[in-house]
Amino acid sequence: MPRVPKCRKICGFPDYYSFVPEEGKREELDTVTLTLDEYETIRLLDAMGLNQEQCATSMGVARTTVTAMYENARKKIAKAITEGMRLSISGGYVTMNKDRTLFDAKLKEKGEKEMRVAVTYENGEVFGHFGKTEHFKIYDCEDGKVTGSQVVDTNGTGHGALAGFLKAADVDVLICGGIGGGAQMALNEAKITLYAGASGSTDAVVDAFLAGSLAQVGEANCDHHHHEGHEDHDCSHGGCCH
Repeated sequence: MPRVPKCRKICGFPDYYSFVPEEGKREELDTVTLTLDEYETIRLLDAMGLNQEQCATSMGVARTTVTAMYENARKKIAKAITEGMRLSISGGYVTMNKDRTLFDAKLKEKGEKEMRVAVTYENGEVFGHFGKTEHFKIYDCEDGKVTGSQVVDTNGTGHGALAGFLKAADVDVLICGGIGGGAQMALNEAKITLYAGASGSTDAVVDAFLAGSLAQVGEANCDHHHHEGHEDHDCSHGGCCH
């Protein structure tokens, strides 16, 4: 049985998950898949300008592991560019680096039987645009009842960062208004169940969720830009991250 790789820490999720050439028929393109941990090396080393030792510290792995992931990522990107292939980002053995995410609210530790629900929040109402929300109201729930709640600042915008923010806060379910396709992919990677298209009082929609009467709306895309259950493990792969 092959040895399972050590979890690699990431600070957030991408804002964009697929890149395709302008020319050619998109449905006929072959795909190269960059894993989330490989993407993180590109982000830290090339976009952020960290050296490999700093990248290794951030990701919680050896520098030799960073070197291998980075070289593999560069080869995949080169193949996609030179051969006109779709570049997709998905999967990988990853966990959230809670020390380096945007999340800094002092939430109590989630109980073993508790479920944590986040709602986009503004003045007591569900905020209509996930990617621009400045606050979440976080509800801890057990046995069909709310056991506590807290409003927290997001400290930034961008749906990839916000998905990482929610995962760092141990959120299991997100309730929101409008949400784009990229944000839905980020939440899927984070294994956060989505209830989109909600409106009205945040307290009321959480009550509806707990009562089983809140619908999971499938078409709730934001105009601003173009699942059920959760896992208890700390490291995931093949399209999920905890």
